[in-house]
Amino acid sequence: MLLDNHEQKRKEEEEKEIERMYYESIEDSLRVDLDVDVEEPPIALSFGTHSYTTKNGSKTVETPIATYGNFSFIQAPPKSYKSFFTSLVVSAYLKSQNRWVGDKFKSHRDGRDVYHFDTEQGRWHSQRSFRRASDMAAVTEGYNTYCLRTVSYKDRLGFINHKLSEAEDGKVGLVIIDGIADLVADVNNIEESNQCIQKLMEWSSNFDCHIMIVIHSNHGSTKPTGHLGSFCEKKTETQISLNREEDSKIVDVTCKRSRNRGFDDFSFFINKFGYPEIVDSRLPDINF
Repeated sequence: MLLDNHEQKRKEEEEKEIERMYYESIEDSLRVDLDVDVEEPPIALSFGTHSYTTKNGSKTVETPIATYGNFSFIQAPPKSYKSFFTSLVVSAYLKSQNRWVGDKFKSHRDGRDVYHFDTEQGRWHSQRSFRRASDMAAVTEGYNTYCLRTVSYKDRLGFINHKLSEAEDGKVGLVIIDGIADLVADVNNIEESNQCIQKLMEWSSNFDCHIMIVIHSNHGSTKPTGHLGSFCEKKTETQISLNREEDSKIVDVTCKRSRNRGFDDFSFFINKFGYPEIVDSRLPDINF
């Protein structure tokens, strides 16, 4: 009995020593040195500009929707044209200020690729959404598209990790996951939800990319669904809300929350070509 207790104590001491050595090994990577300036995260996609006052005078800068090394999410009730909005975002990132997105969207792609994962739609509908974005930008190179509906939630998570891991260093730019709820078994499972969001933070940091996810709103509420949605709100850089009144052809886009200066609200409609298009001063002449 005494030997058993001694062996157990020895194992515990070994485990503590291994733990101590591990935390010491990562300490330098976690320390924030107050004497060294940390650069702002570079912008992946911006919408318009804003000005602010510094001790050296007024400064005008681009207003980010998304920055590299972070993730954002789009939330809306069903049938609010979320997939159309992702097409708008992807097309703007593929080709800055294309004719459908107006002159406020600006891409900072710099030769990086887009990875677009659709977990909800079948292959035909997925391809139609993917083609819409590429047609709007008139760009196909560097646009990687995948339909994950037929595989399990664990395999979806694993496949995304696989594709990002095998990409050339510095090539992953914008990652779209439409929708994030299909990467967990239960959106109200706290442990699963936490692990999923932790994975987003890990991917966005390790690959220095921006990840934009899509999640539904709770029925009759403005909150994203489940514990998964709550974790999204706590950890995201930008929370984007879509709202379409019943029978309306106009979708309002709002920056609900942001760690940066929030972008200005704007709206889009589905034009006669079936493309999402930014609403501007030409609104009275829009041909629905």
